[in-house]
Amino acid sequence: MAVATQKPLKAASAGAGSIKTYYQNKIEAAELDITKKTQNLRRLEAQRNALNTRVRLLREELQVLQESGSYVGEVVKVMGRKKVLVKVQPEGKYVVDFSPDIPISALTPNLRVALRADSYLLHSILPNKIDPLVSLMMVEKVPDSTYEMVGGLDKQIKEIKEVIELPVKHPELFESLGIAQPKGGGGGDSEVQRTMMELLNQLDGFEPTKNIKVIMATNRIDILDSALLRPGRIDRKIEFPPPNPEARITILKIHSRKMSLQRGINFRSLAEKMGHCSGAEVRGICTEAGMYALRERRQYVGQEDFEMAVAKVLKKNAEGNMSVNKLFS
Repeated sequence: MAVATQKPLKAASAGAGSIKTYYQNKIEAAELDITKKTQNLRRLEAQRNALNTRVRLLREELQVLQESGSYVGEVVKVMGRKKVLVKVQPEGKYVVDFSPDIPISALTPNLRVALRADSYLLHSILPNKIDPLVSLMMVEKVPDSTYEMVGGLDKQIKEIKEVIELPVKHPELFESLGIAQPKGGGGGDSEVQRTMMELLNQLDGFEPTKNIKVIMATNRIDILDSALLRPGRIDRKIEFPPPNPEARITILKIHSRKMSLQRGINFRSLAEKMGHCSGAEVRGICTEAGMYALRERRQYVGQEDFEMAVAKVLKKNAEGNMSVNKLFS
């Protein structure tokens, strides 16, 4: 009897182990499925959050687009604690309120701002207007040439250094002498030609009338187009001659007022040597005299500097003055 009862116990034990293994596998499979579904849920939640953020941004952008546009103005000055005087082109100037979010210390003159179209409330500060082409400039190749590689142009190289390098490296020299730094002229030949053609069209298009007069002024009549000077366009030419010696003395004193001068400068002698110099040429003589003083490393301008400047300016303008005088002879 003992042997007969032992076999059923072993069979029951084996069946219980199989059932346990079966359910254990089922549990593991269910847990794996739960893990996958949880990960998928988190992924979908992340996508939902991203889409909600995008929808919110699109709604804000749509709201901005549906709002009325703003005027672009320029701050002239602050008027008290709550008012600002702004200039809007082409309407004019307005005294407006500004948003509480904008500190009054940030509203400086010439600042670009945005004004609401309905209430003219200053609600935003705009960045400075910058030409995008400025940021596109680049140096393709840095030149390696030096002054030692150029021969036969010692005088020109010296003048280039005075005009280009000296104002950059030693601007205090010009301030100590009281003269302005030299500068070059401007171009624009194509703009001049277009303006000239439009002017001729307007002159030819005028009907004979007594209440329209065209007055022109130039200091270089020798380079004007002959088509502009022909009868019917400019019928009367009036010459304003160069200043006399007394006037040149006055002009010399005006332009040398801020210069560091040596005592005893004889302006009358200089004015007599200038001949028929114009007021602009007298000013150029003062600047050139300061350049001569800089070359000698002096902190003052003397009589000799002015005399050399007069000789240089007269030599450079002699031919031009002769051609101008012929037109009025």
